[in-house]
Amino acid sequence: MSSREFSAELKLIGVNPFVDVPLEVLTFLFGQAGKSKGPIPVRGTVNQLPYQQTLVKFSGAWRLYINLSMLKNSPKRIGETIQITIAFDPQERTLPMHPQLAEALSETREAQLVFDRLTSSRQQEIIRYITRLKADESRARAVQRAVDFLLGKGRFVGRANP
Repeated sequence: MSSREFSAELKLIGVNPFVDVPLEVLTFLFGQAGKSKGPIPVRGTVNQLPYQQTLVKFSGAWRLYINLSMLKNSPKRIGETIQITIAFDPQERTLPMHPQLAEALSETREAQLVFDRLTSSRQQEIIRYITRLKADESRARAVQRAVDFLLGKGRFVGRANP
């Protein structure tokens, strides 16, 4: 699959480093993805290092968020011009639910009902966060925070109540 290259200034919105994606690159990606709405999975390189990410529209603008795994010390590099290649990534990204989360949801019906009403992307955001934790203690705390979040008690992965 072909890709496009561009240079962009690393900017910051809130605490999140990102780059604006040029219109001609967006048009190319929309054509590859067969859509121009909703999250678009992409892959490519940032300063020649590979990444896999999701292109999202936020506050009326399409942005490619540049996290620490994509660019070392990215929050400290705001204002730097970086080199990017980008292409639509058709690879399936759905992760199975971690057994600890599945068990907690089965034990808390109200949380399960709220989880089931979330969009698939929001569900995957919670699943991905919990699944990627390495320490059992950290995962157990995150599962409890997720259940509390679903019950309207606090924030989870930077989000207010669902």
